[in-house]
Amino acid sequence: MFGYVRPLAPELKVKEFERFRACYCGLCHELGREYGAAGRSILNYDFVFLSMLLWGGRDSCDYCQRRCLPGFFRKKCVCASAPALTVAAGYSVILAYWKAVDNRDDSRGGRRLLAAAVRLLLKRPYRKAAARYPAFDRSVWERLDALHRLEAESCASLDRAADQFARLLASASGAAGEESRRALEQLLYHVGRIVYIADAFADLREDRRAGRYNPVAVRYGLASAEADERTKAGVRETLLSSVDLAAAALALLPKSYWTPVTENIVLLGLPDMIDRVLAGTYVTAGKRLPKRPQLSQNGE
Repeated sequence: MFGYVRPLAPELKVKEFERFRACYCGLCHELGREYGAAGRSILNYDFVFLSMLLWGGRDSCDYCQRRCLPGFFRKKCVCASAPALTVAAGYSVILAYWKAVDNRDDSRGGRRLLAAAVRLLLKRPYRKAAARYPAFDRSVWERLDALHRLEAESCASLDRAADQFARLLASASGAAGEESRRALEQLLYHVGRIVYIADAFADLREDRRAGRYNPVAVRYGLASAEADERTKAGVRETLLSSVDLAAAALALLPKSYWTPVTENIVLLGLPDMIDRVLAGTYVTAGKRLPKRPQLSQNGE
């Protein structure tokens, strides 16, 4: 998937980083338990963040020791199965399936074959997840279909295109309690908008080479795959505006066990990601956890 929503690890306390890592591994195990190896293959940071937001007002997390394929002989401390992890796992399967369908329809050659293979791999897990969460499944299909139509007409409005993906992610707020649903919907909307635009900017070169629609290129009339300073300034402004609105929505949510981590992600992780994407130095890092830097001899 995307992998843009993650903490700025050096700014987390050790205990907070360990919590994040346990939640990350807990979601991986939940995907495996509910949807098999195919489910574990789509693990990404974005839905770890969602699981923390859906946790509710619980004061703690239950932990257990489990083995993973990497480093199988050493057990790791992971979050035990919880309703928030179960929902996040199901939602991630649904979105990954429909994204694979969309990629298959929009791509050619090897990229199309890869997307078709991912779709087949996720077909059975998707059916299980869609049966559990039909409302989210319907929302994902409708928003991606609307987004596909905008792409087909080469929509020049960056906001219209980003709005569809933002509304898609915002629909995940339906799993939250009534008291926090509205604030969570706004938070997820702006996070979704950030992810869509950042991903579009990161894909400028690849989309131009493949002849695909790119909303950033169309909006700013780019004649090449290289964004000029005007384009970077415009993208930075609109993304940081969404960061501010996401932070305001996060402040309205009840404090929870995960608040220090989610605040780090929104207030520090997203701005850092934006700077790196615009500079061309951001790497989504696949399945690897962000690493905490080692201190030098002088403690810096």
